[in-house]
Amino acid sequence: MNRAIAAALVGNTLGDIGHAVESYVIPLGLGIVRDYTGHGIGKKMHEAPQIPNYGKAGQGMTLKAGMTIAIEPMIMSGREDVKVSDANGWTVSTVDGSDAAHFERSIVILDDGPEILTPWQSSR
Repeated sequence: MNRAIAAALVGNTLGDIGHAVESYVIPLGLGIVRDYTGHGIGKKMHEAPQIPNYGKAGQGMTLKAGMTIAIEPMIMSGREDVKVSDANGWTVSTVDGSDAAHFERSIVILDDGPEILTPWQSSR
């Protein structure tokens, strides 16, 4: 998550954000949920652009000051296949039953770097 946020700089690309996640996770032997992505934040849910957790540095849309996005790494300890529950059409789980984690932070890209809009609060 922190690497992806750090890559969200004016002049970088969407590929830089995805590459920051992928280049850290894959060498650790972990998988990435590729069927779902982060997204733009605006007046509606899940606006463009999509923010994948994989990609090539320097590829894709160029990031500009004022863009507000949700970065959502979804990482799994096993294979990268997921399924949606037939029971509710919403719950997503790994096909192989491996553990997975999903985190989300909304940020705004500013000229002097990204600003986190959704800080985590500790209950301790």
